[in-house]
Amino acid sequence: MLKVVHEESRTNDNEVSAGGCSLLDEIVRDGARAMLAAALQAEVAAYVDAHRDQVDEVGHRLVVRNGHHEPREVTTAAGAVPVRAPRVNDKRIDEETGERRRFASAILPAWARKSRRVAEVLPLLYLHGLSSSDFGPALEQFLGTDAGLSPATITRLTAQWQDEATAFNTRSLAGTDYVYMWVDGMHLKVRLEQDKVCLLVMIGVRADGTKELIALADGFRESCESWADLLRSAKRRGMRAPVLAVGDGWFHVGGNVLAALPKSAHPGAKAALAEIYNAEDRDHACKPAEAFADLYGAKWPKAVAKITDHRDVLLAFYDYPAEHWVHLRTTNPIESTFATVRLRQRVTKGPGSRAAGIAMAFKLMESAQTRWRAVNAPHLVALVRAGAVFDKGILVERPDESRGDQQVA
Repeated sequence: MLKVVHEESRTNDNEVSAGGCSLLDEIVRDGARAMLAAALQAEVAAYVDAHRDQVDEVGHRLVVRNGHHEPREVTTAAGAVPVRAPRVNDKRIDEETGERRRFASAILPAWARKSRRVAEVLPLLYLHGLSSSDFGPALEQFLGTDAGLSPATITRLTAQWQDEATAFNTRSLAGTDYVYMWVDGMHLKVRLEQDKVCLLVMIGVRADGTKELIALADGFRESCESWADLLRSAKRRGMRAPVLAVGDGWFHVGGNVLAALPKSAHPGAKAALAEIYNAEDRDHACKPAEAFADLYGAKWPKAVAKITDHRDVLLAFYDYPAEHWVHLRTTNPIESTFATVRLRQRVTKGPGSRAAGIAMAFKLMESAQTRWRAVNAPHLVALVRAGAVFDKGILVERPDESRGDQQVA
């Protein structure tokens, strides 16, 4: 237990302990160690108590405490924390496998040496341009230790992540139905052999409304052929066509329109575009689209053509539930995931691997996926796949009768 004795004549602002850590760092790590130990004890106690009624033929419990595992250090965001996890003796037999059941801690997985937060930092550091020999010093400044993060360890992790990325992009897609899909190209300036990486990213919405990474592949400057190859690969692996695929989205469309206009016209054009894609429904979106064409068409026909030539496609999201419009009018699920990387990335010199860069991006996306929220009104996604009709964003209970009424009108 760490004891702190306050001396009025001294300050610990710049002092370090014999181990090279500040007193504050020691307090944080000691608190983390105590909290982790308490959490592990509580987890095991709950597991043992949940099976207290299961006994053998002589009345002895089948699930009991059994001392502690060997001590180990786990690298966490609070630094290296010593851990001595409690052990469980579970004598029950799994009826399906015939093997002994085993207690698995949800807090501290078996043989874990790094917390998930630290594991998430590693690919981000790689994308920032750090070489494997830089990881130890960089994390030592942040965590107070470089334990378990030698260049050899980083090299092994990089190879492992490349294998995981390859397996991910060759897995079968036959068992998953993606109702909506976003696609976008992301350019990352990372350590490369030749050119910067262009990542082709596909994210889908499953029938239950949850978002999921479908594919992340290397593309050549986001060319049509690169996209075609990725889509053909997804089809070969059994992917069903989505109901709606969102490409550039209104964010990119707006940028393309503004690029074709003089800066003096930007404020008015931005307001006009916002009125289109934030309209009450498709009918209300068509009116400002026509007004935009009338206002800018004579002087800047190229800018207007980017809206009028693709108006039906750009307004397609209005044919689906109003609760989903906020998701379907942009490619934000992809943009936001890589926003931090785009802001902090830098180009570094020296040899690099495209495969390693893609693997790092894959690990970042995989980590971010755990924090993605489901779309609004997720129960409506399955109805979209089933072919339900939505009029002005509202579900039409009797689509045949509704269509007949519209035709008569």
